[in-house]
This record gives sequence, C-alpha cells and structure tokens, in this order.
Amino acid sequence: MNLSIISQAKFGYVSAVLAALLFGSVSAVAKPSLVTIHPILLASLVYLLASLVATPLISKKSSSISFKDKWLLLSIALSGAVIGPILFFMGLEESSASDSALLLNGEIIFSVFLAILLFREKISTIGYLAVAIVITGVIIVTTDLELSYSVFDIQNQGNLFILGSTLFWALDNNLSKILSTRLDVARIVQLKSLIGGSILLFFVFLLPIPINVELEHVPNILLLGIAGFGASIFLFLHSLKRIGTVKTIMIFSTSSGFGLIFAAIFLQEEISYYQIVAMGIILSGIYLLYKKQ
Repeated sequence: MNLSIISQAKFGYVSAVLAALLFGSVSAVAKPSLVTIHPILLASLVYLLASLVATPLISKKSSSISFKDKWLLLSIALSGAVIGPILFFMGLEESSASDSALLLNGEIIFSVFLAILLFREKISTIGYLAVAIVITGVIIVTTDLELSYSVFDIQNQGNLFILGSTLFWALDNNLSKILSTRLDVARIVQLKSLIGGSILLFFVFLLPIPINVELEHVPNILLLGIAGFGASIFLFLHSLKRIGTVKTIMIFSTSSGFGLIFAAIFLQEEISYYQIVAMGIILSGIYLLYKKQ
C-alpha cells in the first residue's frame, strides 16, 4: 500500500515537471503566429484541438457524469478556458508587457491561498517558506528585477483585468483538483477544452474577428494544441490528482524557466544572470517542499 502511494506521488511530481516543460514552449511557439492571428482565435483553435487529441485517451470504463460534476465541469471550463483568457487579453491591451508578466504570478499566489483557505489543503511551516521562495524566484524570472511602479496602479483597468484572469485560473486549478478525483482526466481535458474552445469561437464570430490562418502557421497551431495545451493540461491534472494543488503549482511555476530556454533557442532572446539565479531559487524552493513532504 505504501509503495503504491509513493509510486503515485512520484508520477505526480514527474507529470508536473513534464507539464511545465510543455507549457513553457507555448510563448515561443505561439509568438510567430500572433503576428497575424488574433489571440482569441488562436486560443479557440488550440483548445478545440486539445479536445480532439484527448478524446482517444478517454477510458472505456469511464462512468457517466453526475449532475453535480456537470456543474463543476462547466465552472472549470468557464473560469479557466473562457473568462480567464478573455480578461487576460483585455488587460493586455491596456497594460505593459513587463507589468503583465509580473501580474501573471498572481495565479500562483491565488492558487495557493484558495487551496489552503477554501479547499483546506494542508501545508507545513516549511511548506510556507518553500512557497515564498518559489514565488520570489518566479517574480525575478518574469521581471529580471526591472520593476515598474505602474504595476501597482489599481486605477489601470488593464492591471485589474490581468489580476482577475489569474484569480479565475487559480479557481480553475483548485476545482480541477476536486474533479480529477472523481472523473477520468482525459475526459476532463476533452470537455473543458471543447466547452472553452467553442465559446471562444462564438466570440470570434460575434466580435467579429478575422479568420486568417495561413498554411505556414498550421504546424505551430498543431504543436500548441497537442503538446502546449492538450498534453500539458492532461499531465497537470494527473499531478493535481496525486500530489495536490500547492505542490503541483510550485513545480509548474518552472514553466517560466523553460519558457526562457525555449525563447533563447527558437527566438534568440537573451537570458540574464538574474534569471539564471532566479531559476536556482525556484528549484531550491521546490526541493525544500519535496524533501519536507
């Protein structure tokens, strides 16, 4: 029994690392496509593709979804795949890139607070220290210690929209953890992505947003849908199911570091000394959390 628990936990840790690696590729892969494709259209296509990819992975023994879980699934899809992205893109129009990068760390903070305060996930004193260390490292990675006072301007609607998006993504993380213990993970990915992608596509036609997907961007979209979103969400949910929200979010925060590496390789962007040190800080926090648990 103990061996089974240990194996499940190890699988959870490995899943979180792989999810972070795959999601870290998203910015580098998506950036060339965003030059001509509207972000909401791209998000819609990627989510719909992720739903398609998850369908063959659904267990044949998967049971029917209860009425209560249907509402939970709808809440997850709306918060994580609809409201979150829309608020983020609205905020991005009025907020600077550096401010948005810093504010996006709100997802980590909100996820941890919701897990502890509302969903009663337990964490030790050392665990709190590890969380603080990881958050410090992530902030340094995303800002390179070039902070702007404008990020604290609460009268800037863009900043508030981005903070709001991180709150909804944090809610999505915690609700997904609950549902992953009751429903097949592949089915959650399929339905969440299908609902989110369909609603976003509705907004594409409603606004209207031009549908101008060139052939050269198809490989990038396929890679985003299959690996960056489909596989990463699948692995992320498996990690939530096995090791909980706090530990999963802490490990998943390394996606910012993987993002730097992918950006350096594929976009020739530079990695600073501070960012390298920050990745060491993040890893030390994760190691502290892992050893304590």
